[in-house]
Amino acid sequence: MNRVFSICLPVALFASIAAAPLQAADIKAGKEKAELCVGCHGENGISQMENMPSLAGQLDQVIQWQLVYFRAGARKNEQMQPIVEQLNSEDIRNLGAYFASLPPPKPAEDKDPDLSKKGAQAAAGRRCAACHTDSYAGSKAAARLAGQREDYLAKALRDYKSGVRSGGGQAAMAEVAHPLSDEEIDALAHYLAYLK
Repeated sequence: MNRVFSICLPVALFASIAAAPLQAADIKAGKEKAELCVGCHGENGISQMENMPSLAGQLDQVIQWQLVYFRAGARKNEQMQPIVEQLNSEDIRNLGAYFASLPPPKPAEDKDPDLSKKGAQAAAGRRCAACHTDSYAGSKAAARLAGQREDYLAKALRDYKSGVRSGGGQAAMAEVAHPLSDEEIDALAHYLAYLK
């Protein structure tokens, strides 16, 4: 797919969602539609599956953008494709509102504070808080990272570094992730996963 097309198509699709007649998202309808998500993303959006993100407490706009990227084919995932094909723009709005309404995952006790300290240094050095906020709760289309699954965070960073992942902040994330060593990625993922 042409790179300009792969960037413009999701933006155009998201614009069509935003341009739809203004109506409040229906959280109850989002909860019903989220039954499609439970198998991978867990009950109440808390993932128990390796390399699968928790969606609970994720920002509404982040959920919507990522679903649009998957639906447009800008992000590819064989498990997501058949699901997003079933979603219309109203479903996407409702799912974003539903997952944003849930409390985020509560991290367990950090059993490796030294690794977290290294991760905090990597986060400061890469200025992660500039987009994801000082608490790493995210802002607008920049995802919530605090409390996310450690394995998923490490996978996402490696995917950005290798160029496998696209869609939403891809250029900024590739620039941040590219110079990270494997050790820094592991430390950063650990730090963010246990951040309370």
